Amino acid sequence: MEPGFWHERWQKGEIGFHLDRFNPKLLAYWPRLAVPVEATVFVPLCGKTLDMLWLREQGHRVVGVELSPVAVSQFFEENDATPEVTACPPHAAYTTDGIRLYLGDYFALTPEQVWHWGPKAPAHTAIYDRAALVALPPEMRPRYAAQLRSLARPGTKMLLVTLEYPQAERAGPPFSVPPDEVFRHFADVSSIEHWSDDDVLPEHPHWQARGISYLREHVFALTWHR
Repeated sequence: MEPGFWHERWQKGEIGFHLDRFNPKLLAYWPRLAVPVEATVFVPLCGKTLDMLWLREQGHRVVGVELSPVAVSQFFEENDATPEVTACPPHAAYTTDGIRLYLGDYFALTPEQVWHWGPKAPAHTAIYDRAALVALPPEMRPRYAAQLRSLARPGTKMLLVTLEYPQAERAGPPFSVPPDEVFRHFADVSSIEHWSDDDVLPEHPHWQARGISYLREHVFALTWHR
């Protein structure tokens, strides 16, 4: 999937994946993850998600990366914030109180960019992925996972939300990412707990109208050990 696909979606406002509220799975499961207040939380392919505001409200320092300048601009405009913009080749860094967004390529991001900004490096780190892994087609997901593995540190905690449905019945995104794929990408570097497996098809009548036979939402908790 080329970058132009996402640029076009944002320019046209075709962003059905964006929620105008905090994600219920984040609210329900983040406290259970027991991330220390002072942790830095990384949100890959963040768009303009309001979840970053909620994470900041919990006391965390939040770092996101997003390809679309439209998404980054709208995040700050819609939340009445004026960021400081600095060059951080090949990215631009947009920073406001407790939040930094990197505009540019997720795959070019370094651990130093993610964790080492601000007055000191964090003692605790976490990752929140609600719409990144499922946004990518199968051929791109191994590369996404490899980059995430390179960014995480021992002890990093992660809350991961995925969808599962018959991929043949619908073209993504979002794509179907079943539990066995999550374990395939991350089981060798982290402990994985499968916290929930919910039937969410009744909540999505437009999916039902398209004849999707089932739609399940999974929540995973990961803790990196290397």
